[in-house]
Amino acid sequence: MSFEHLNLDERLLKAVEACGFQEPTPIQQQAIPVILDGEDLMGSAQTGTGKTAAFVLPILHQLLQRKPTKKSIGPQCLVVAPARELAQEVEKDVTAFSKFIKCPQGSLVGGVAYGPQIQMLKRPVDVLIATPGRLLDHMGQGRLDFSRLEFLVLDEADRMLDMGFAEDMQAIVASCSTDRQTMMLSATLRHEGVGRIAKSWLN
Repeated sequence: MSFEHLNLDERLLKAVEACGFQEPTPIQQQAIPVILDGEDLMGSAQTGTGKTAAFVLPILHQLLQRKPTKKSIGPQCLVVAPARELAQEVEKDVTAFSKFIKCPQGSLVGGVAYGPQIQMLKRPVDVLIATPGRLLDHMGQGRLDFSRLEFLVLDEADRMLDMGFAEDMQAIVASCSTDRQTMMLSATLRHEGVGRIAKSWLN
């Protein structure tokens, strides 16, 4: 199977080619059609198998197909990752795959100054990548508007649970509209909490 068979926008296919990818990995072959159909997803794949592209590409495709109905500068897609390094990796992939389209994006991670993040949140952003702690800090200050949020991605969900972010994840999910498409990605599904929260947060 080639990426052309996944019915992605030609501009995204051009970006995929520019990244040097020729054939989708198993997680991409299975996840992309499900997400394009608007279904919620729980997926498991080891690091290095293209898990990020498996959700970034179909989300970008859907953002290209429709305009938000609500006037807001808040994100249409929120990706939550357990650590700054992982969030930065996701942001790097979003940048690469949106090379030929307009997709304002930003990140909220710990260990960096608040000032630039506050300024970024004053501008329209389509894709926001964040770590739980810093995201909740900004939410607590009323700097985030999730009224037009359509996609919620919980990346490395098992690690977030292992790191004690269960309550933070609950607070973030509760702040998002129930009228959303939710994706939960995990390196392993053996963590006892993953299945439990998936039943609560995914359709």
